[in-house]
Amino acid sequence: MEILKVEDIKKYYGKKENLVKALEGVSFCMEKGSFVAVTGQSGSGKSTLLNLIGGLDVPTDGKIFVQGQDIAKLKRKEQTVFRRRNIGFIFQNYSLMPELSVYDNVVLPITMDFRKKVDHGYIKEILETLGIWDKRKKTPNELSGGQQQRVAIARALANRPALILADEPTGNLDSRTTIDVMGLLKKSNREFGQTIIMVTHNEELAQSCDAILHIKDGILKKGAD
Repeated sequence: MEILKVEDIKKYYGKKENLVKALEGVSFCMEKGSFVAVTGQSGSGKSTLLNLIGGLDVPTDGKIFVQGQDIAKLKRKEQTVFRRRNIGFIFQNYSLMPELSVYDNVVLPITMDFRKKVDHGYIKEILETLGIWDKRKKTPNELSGGQQQRVAIARALANRPALILADEPTGNLDSRTTIDVMGLLKKSNREFGQTIIMVTHNEELAQSCDAILHIKDGILKKGAD
C-alpha cells in the first residue's frame, strides 16, 4: 500500500539574482511499513523536503500525496487536522512541553483532537516497548537526553500516524544512545508497522534503513520506490 507519493517537487526562495532552488524536481514513493533515510550535506534540501511532506511548508511546484490526499489542496485548518491525525514528528531538540509529565506529553496529539480518545492500553504498550513506562509521571527536565528522545518517539507513535518524519533524531545524542534510539525506531517500524522517513548525517544509520534518498544541491541523486 502506497503511503507517500512525491511528484516533481520544487521549492524556491527569493527572486531573480537572489533565487535559491532548495529542491529541484524531487520524486519518489514510499510503501506502508518502509523505513527510508534521507542523506546529504547541510543545506542540500533534506529538512526542506521533510517540512514539505509534513505540510509545514508549501512547494513552489509539484504535488505531495499522503494516503492519497494532496496536502497542498487542503485549507490551513484542514491541513492542521490532517497533519495531526496522519503525520508524527520527531525532532532533534525533542520539542517536549516542560510543564507536562511524560505521559501527558505522549498523549498530547490525541487530546488536541476532540474526535479521538486516548487508548491507554496502547500508550502503555508504547512506553513499555521504549523502556520509559516507569518514567511516565516525571517531567522532561528529570530525564536524560536519550530518555527525552524516547518520549518524543512515543509521542510520534501515539496517534498511530500513517507516516513518521524524523529530522536528525539522534543529532544531540552520544554514540551509545544513538544506537539505542535507532534500535527503538527500527523496533517501532517493525512491531507497530510504522512508515518512517529519517533525515540523518550519519551514514551508518542510513545504511541500516530499507532505502536511502541522497539529496545534493536540491536534486535527488539516489532513491528507491
